[in-house]
Amino acid sequence: AQVSIKPQACLLPCAPARILCSSRSEQSVMALRGMTTPFGPYGGLRPEEERVGESAERLASLGAGAAADIEYEQFLKAKEVQRAMFKAENKTIVAQCHDTDIITTGAGADACIDGNQAAAHVAYALSDIAFIYPITPSSPMGEMVDEWAAQGLLNCYGQRLSVTEMQSEGGAAGALHGALKAGAFGVTFTASQGLLLMIPNMFKIAGELLPCVMHVAARALAGQSLSIFGDHSDVMACRSTGWAMLASESVEMVQYQALIAHLVSMECRVPVQHFFDGFRTSHEVNRVKLIDYETMKGFIDWEAVKRHHDLALNPRHPHMQGQSQGPDIFFQCVEASNSFYDNLAFAFEAKARLVEEKTGCSFALYAYDGHPEATHVIVVMGSAAVTCSETAVHLVEEKGQRVGVLKVRLFRPWDRQRFLAALPSTATRLCVLDRTKEPGSQGEPLLTEVAATLHFAARHEVICVGGRYGLGSKEFTPNMVVACFQNLFQETPRPRFTVGITDDVTHLSLPVGDWLDVLPKGTTECMFYGLGSDGTVGANKSAVKLIALNTDLYAQAYFEYDAKKSGGVTISHLRFGPRPIRAPYNVRSTDYLAIHKESYVQQYDMTRYLKPGGVCVINCTWSGQELAARLPARMRRDLAQRRARLFIINATKIAVQAGLGKRINMIMQSVFFKLSGVMPYEAALELLKGSIKKMYGKKGDKVVQMNIDGVNASLAGIVECQVPSAWADLEADDGDTSAASVLQGEEAGTSASAAAAAFARKIQQPCNNLDGNDLPVSTFQAGGRVPLGTSQYEKRGIAINVPRVDMDRCTQCNKCSLICPHAAVRPFLLSQQELDAAPASFRNGSRAAIGGGVLDNYHYRVQVSPLDCTGCELCVRICPADALKLEGAAKVAEAEKENWDYALTLPDRGDEIDKTTIKGSQFQKPYLEFSGACEGCGETPHVKLMTQLFGERLV
Repeated sequence: AQVSIKPQACLLPCAPARILCSSRSEQSVMALRGMTTPFGPYGGLRPEEERVGESAERLASLGAGAAADIEYEQFLKAKEVQRAMFKAENKTIVAQCHDTDIITTGAGADACIDGNQAAAHVAYALSDIAFIYPITPSSPMGEMVDEWAAQGLLNCYGQRLSVTEMQSEGGAAGALHGALKAGAFGVTFTASQGLLLMIPNMFKIAGELLPCVMHVAARALAGQSLSIFGDHSDVMACRSTGWAMLASESVEMVQYQALIAHLVSMECRVPVQHFFDGFRTSHEVNRVKLIDYETMKGFIDWEAVKRHHDLALNPRHPHMQGQSQGPDIFFQCVEASNSFYDNLAFAFEAKARLVEEKTGCSFALYAYDGHPEATHVIVVMGSAAVTCSETAVHLVEEKGQRVGVLKVRLFRPWDRQRFLAALPSTATRLCVLDRTKEPGSQGEPLLTEVAATLHFAARHEVICVGGRYGLGSKEFTPNMVVACFQNLFQETPRPRFTVGITDDVTHLSLPVGDWLDVLPKGTTECMFYGLGSDGTVGANKSAVKLIALNTDLYAQAYFEYDAKKSGGVTISHLRFGPRPIRAPYNVRSTDYLAIHKESYVQQYDMTRYLKPGGVCVINCTWSGQELAARLPARMRRDLAQRRARLFIINATKIAVQAGLGKRINMIMQSVFFKLSGVMPYEAALELLKGSIKKMYGKKGDKVVQMNIDGVNASLAGIVECQVPSAWADLEADDGDTSAASVLQGEEAGTSASAAAAAFARKIQQPCNNLDGNDLPVSTFQAGGRVPLGTSQYEKRGIAINVPRVDMDRCTQCNKCSLICPHAAVRPFLLSQQELDAAPASFRNGSRAAIGGGVLDNYHYRVQVSPLDCTGCELCVRICPADALKLEGAAKVAEAEKENWDYALTLPDRGDEIDKTTIKGSQFQKPYLEFSGACEGCGETPHVKLMTQLFGERLV
């Protein structure tokens, strides 16, 4: 038979088989055997280095041919050629971020990084190849290693990491499996549903005993709804795959545990899943001592590297894996790997001691904090262990309570002896906390492990209860830890419970008391309310790094986001202090409050967390005399009762004058350094200008100078306002009512509109007002069903400027409506009778419809929804007659809100118009409106148009 195979077609390693073929195809097959993998060099050893280690004894033990084997020489040459082609054709930069710079500091140097960067730092150092696919919140890890490789960073093996972005997590896991079989040390990063797609390959990788580390920013799994936020649902779904499971609690621990995970996997041939809490740890910025690459290189077991190469698929010593086994031998083969897991805990401890010798830092696999003779102990894993530990120590020192916390780091393989050794012998009651839910089980994973441990150890006198906390990044705070201890103190503790929510259906929730402050004395806490994409988060990251790396202060930063790409509210939580800050929960008592968007004062309870004597800064267009009319009564009362200092600044105006548009981040950072007193302002100003040059240097000197000009002008723009003592006696109002007119009467309408309005009133509005944490379980319908048409009630009002239409110039082309991503600009047709009933400004802005036919019977008007507009300006740019002009959002909202409300009452006349034209299509009802897409989104106009063309038939 004639066989014609192109060598480039084979990318995965395979064992050579005996092939009978002609001499011509035989040459193709020989070439194919030398092209089986483009992913070298394996394990950091270049081909020439690999050959140096090929002693006659080593080759003989592998059953390989002589070193001068011609076929192997061809293999090495072909591998180099294909490796060069692979790099040239497939290297892409996933993302480029200013805050993922290569860290080149020496041993023991301080760095201010987040959990993702801590893991990526180690993964890059000790891996040959990475296959990535982005999924929140693990995406930054893949982005960082890709950027570092593109910048030419050399790792511990003296090479750049080879990074390939696949088309899915399943593809990443499959490619990772292939690279491991070819002898490379591979790594990947994932979370949630992406992790689930990797499970089939995880079983194979573990079953074949391939050394590998997977770094997981643990995240909730989509069940009744999607959640991009953190818990342990995803990693617990993988506990039967055969991977070791190592949990980290803090940014500092992520770096050390990641290093130990790589070293243990390399030496013991067991893959390790290293995980930490998504967002809470992955995105928390903290100061850590960095382990440099030279130090890490000294930990590598080079004999283990060679052993991995020798076990790889190789044409020099071919073998086969992945065969099918029958019931006669499958069971035995599964049990044959037991010895690799039996001593794994010893290996983790040995590597930890090795790292401790060089770095002075170590974390026990099972660690205890609290009273040495504690009777009541919480068992927990992940970032909540830090909260529990700090709270327990506080209760011991301040109240003398005999309580403690046992922190689990090694979950698989579970080590019974080490767990019991860490548990005080005096413990009589245990509370085991899980950050996942397994419906129908007797207990969640950690609880069942602890209960089984107590049973096998015959500790039957110990009462063990279990609870759930923190699902979907629900806050877990010191007062919730106290609630767990109080449950243990009861004569009959609740055996199963939840904490952090109000369960008024199954009544499993524990009552939670007042806030408990366990932070070190002297800690300054700050909160910044920003708008997604306004630069607030990036600027705050820079501020934390400036302070942490240029002063003696410790720093911590965490950032709350909603699920919107941009335009959503962001809350930055910053802490600074003279002692290390261990507080993996949000700020709830702030010394400095910055409100970067004036509309927030009406939408949210802005002063609920402001400390007495705190500083409040508002970016607004108001003067000091207008504050009494602009600020809600509740906010004014809080400011007066807490004797707060109030400042205002028109940062938006300063930014526009400096040429920065809406980017107020650096201006507000300058204000922060001036008013917070965290560090001397003059020194902070110089550091801030230096960070501007670093962040924006690639964009050119003009952009750098614009930001510096904005910073220089900020000081003169700060205005301190007096807080009248009379405000302390004000009655609190109901806050924002922007959606009230939309909801009025809706619940009495059709069943569909009534359901949507009821949902908006009971659930959507509290969530939009940042009060969703207070909603009880009974508010929600099991199964995750929600009504349609609820986005109309959100009324975000995020635009700075909103378009108004000059109907005398309008050509009635409807292009403005076509291009609007959020369906906030729409044309309306109305009869003479409807025109007569319209508000005066609506009536005066309407014109006779043009176009002939049925249009001759109607009047025409383009109406903008000012509170739904995002200010993207697309409609202004596309208008052929310049009929749309931007004006201040507050001014337009006041003039046009009533007009928009009236326009929505007009009948839909889309059936009378030909929808196959641009103009006609825009008279059809859009079934996608007011989405959470970014301003100026290029995708939603297409989807919106599809709904207008195909309506309810769109699938």
